[in-house]
Amino acid sequence: MPQIPIIMPQLGESIAEATVINLLVKVGDEIDADQDVIEVETNKATMNVTAPCRGRVQKFLVNLNESYPVGAVLGYLEVSRENAARLGLDSPTTDKADDKGQTPGNGAVDSTTEQVRSGVAPTVRGLPVPAHAAGASFMSPRMKARMNELGLHAADLAGIAGSGAAGRVTIEDFEKFLANLEKNKMSPASSMRVAVADAMRRSWTRPLATVALPISLDALLAHRKSTNPKPGPALYALRALALALSENSAPAGRLVGNRIVHPSAIDVGFAVEAEDGVLVPVLRNADQHPLRDLVERYNQLVELARQRRLPSDATGGSIATVTNFGSFGLTWATPIPLPEQTLVLGMGAGRRVPSWDEQKGQFAPVMEANLTLSFDHRVLDGGAAGRLLTRVARLLGSPAAL
Repeated sequence: MPQIPIIMPQLGESIAEATVINLLVKVGDEIDADQDVIEVETNKATMNVTAPCRGRVQKFLVNLNESYPVGAVLGYLEVSRENAARLGLDSPTTDKADDKGQTPGNGAVDSTTEQVRSGVAPTVRGLPVPAHAAGASFMSPRMKARMNELGLHAADLAGIAGSGAAGRVTIEDFEKFLANLEKNKMSPASSMRVAVADAMRRSWTRPLATVALPISLDALLAHRKSTNPKPGPALYALRALALALSENSAPAGRLVGNRIVHPSAIDVGFAVEAEDGVLVPVLRNADQHPLRDLVERYNQLVELARQRRLPSDATGGSIATVTNFGSFGLTWATPIPLPEQTLVLGMGAGRRVPSWDEQKGQFAPVMEANLTLSFDHRVLDGGAAGRLLTRVARLLGSPAAL
């Protein structure tokens, strides 16, 4: 019977590869068109590869926990000639290969697949190298080539003290460092952990700063108590930030060369802790929808993020992020904006504190939390960041208007 390949699909606009984490069917199984056959993981989500048509699983060409590029052949299905013709594969691999003593689908096809695979490095590769205070400032071309071979960055080598001239890290220093690492307990970094590390490394190439403001949560909590369904504190903050940016989007602009690129839409993300990392779902046009209309979508995206199954239209392209670090009991933090963003708004845990009441002429207890705004200092100065944060605080003081 004819055989057709199972191809690694394009799983997202910026996705070039994916790691195979599970085979959902077995060789010999009869499967239907569009049935899930392989579970794969990208640096953004877990997704499934589906069968192109009805058939029988003839073989898989993949190994678990290995990465394969878009377009790679992952396996083969035995199908009817009608299905092969319908898919435009009028000359698929057939049993003719048996004339040379080869199993159908092996030989030239497999070697081609191996050539494709050999040009793609696994998502998780090399060694998890700890970063410390000092850094490898000077590296020879030979040293850089060795780092590229292992998939390492300069930041990964911050713990190496160079013995060469002017503190240069020699190849001997590097190999000794790697040998010492082998003596320690190590575990593989997940693809999400590697992706987060890469994003934060790129973010940190910019001058970042943080301003903060304590706010009273009493009005917000009272409004939330009387609302059904109840918005989460981060959603209040997201909506307030969206409204503030709709009044003046310049603070969310990106500096590219000598121009500030203003956002075309107020798409705001929010941080959700997932296994071994953080995902940032996006609420599109958050300034155009009242708070009550955002609750259901927000809750849905939180659950999908925790499952690492966010749809493509809910990821990427956001102009700012909101994070509720108060959910961990933290009262103060300095979150880092994503590389493509200028702003990240953070909310700390609420605490009952005394506040001076001018009308009563005495202190009264209020629920207070710190609101922080971390920003790219190339785009914003402290004054502009402070004004934006103050506007967000005022909007949070009138939650019914959100």
